[in-house]
Amino acid sequence: MRRKPAGPPFEARIEDLSQDGRGVARVAGKTVFVEGALPGEVVKAVLLRQRRSHDEARLVAVVSASPERVAPRCPHFGACGGCTLQHLSGAAQLAAKERGLFDALGRIGRVLPARRYAPLTGPAWHYRRRARLGVRYVNSKDRVLVGFRERHNPGIAEMDSCEVLAGGLGGLLAPLATLIGSLSIVRRLPQIEVAVGDDRTALVFRVLDPPTGEDLAALRAFGRERGVDVWLQPGGPASAHPLDEASPPVYRLPSQGLEIGFLPTDFVQVNGPMNAAMVARALELLAPEPGERVLDLFCGLGNFSLALARAGARVCGIEGDQALVERAAANARRNGLEAEFHLADLFQDCNALRWARQPCDRLLLDPPRAGAEASLALLETLAPRRVLYVSCHPGTLARDAGILVHQFGYRFSGAGVMDMFPHTTHVESIAVFDRP
Repeated sequence: MRRKPAGPPFEARIEDLSQDGRGVARVAGKTVFVEGALPGEVVKAVLLRQRRSHDEARLVAVVSASPERVAPRCPHFGACGGCTLQHLSGAAQLAAKERGLFDALGRIGRVLPARRYAPLTGPAWHYRRRARLGVRYVNSKDRVLVGFRERHNPGIAEMDSCEVLAGGLGGLLAPLATLIGSLSIVRRLPQIEVAVGDDRTALVFRVLDPPTGEDLAALRAFGRERGVDVWLQPGGPASAHPLDEASPPVYRLPSQGLEIGFLPTDFVQVNGPMNAAMVARALELLAPEPGERVLDLFCGLGNFSLALARAGARVCGIEGDQALVERAAANARRNGLEAEFHLADLFQDCNALRWARQPCDRLLLDPPRAGAEASLALLETLAPRRVLYVSCHPGTLARDAGILVHQFGYRFSGAGVMDMFPHTTHVESIAVFDRP
């Protein structure tokens, strides 16, 4: 439930923006995080929670607005937890992400790059091609809710549209709620995963009980009417299968002439145009020469590996999920490329594995939020001349950048942000390190 205000409204001047998108003020010498407030504003707020180190508050009124404040495009902004920065202009969002990245690098890693790359930007609306939608039947309202979690509690936000979902999915929330409300398993269908490919869209319905014949007929009719492929997932991700015969979706990297197939439950970068721009920038910055050995750690489906192979490098991709290893190899065959892929837990010691005992010319790291700290131990043997690091978390990038510079002696050549998730506080970035 939403936290109740504690005490009367107070006035505060907002000095900064926190990493989670709240305004930061100092009131009576204490830090106060004000949800909904922006830097440079004078606001009225009410306290929600008092802690020893800081207080938390919610905006009540804007006394003096920031010139960067804009009207949110989505009518569900504030209730839905999917986007938290729609009230801030796109340019200011990007500037805040840059400040967050370079602040983390200096504060955590005690390093700063020799060059700051220009930010990569792409579409700000209808960009999200992968998402997990929550589903809930609400007894008190006798209706089904389909959408993202609420900002202030774990329930599903009441929403009938979404401005960031790609492929027309933003307009399917209300029709999906109506469909699920007609099913016998309405209380046994907790989520829908959506995956938008370049040619087809898949909806994966998580079903805790088997659908009846009438349910299956309704699902088929919805798929035909809406032009989407219906998949069912009765168990874990590996159990997902199309209700009727359907090919898995694909996405393309036109500049490299690549087509990459994926299952609707696989991880792919959510912003397709930004992903294409990111791969192109990675190729430009890593600059592999034909015949050089390039190691791609956390390679997934081969998003970077295949582009590197297309550029003429000898590529070895490493991934911790066997199914993704197999699909990466299949994608190489699909595109007529030679590349090797291996299974390994990159959060453990991999020094004894064959691929880790051979030096490489260049190394690409694309880890999850936990970062690549364990994999950096391989550098003594791998000894790449250049390391390119794609990060989805500034804190772990900063930690690992510090290790690369202070422990292994690499030069921090450059870094920059990539706006993969507009209107959110998520910061994607890219960094380059060179061995002197």
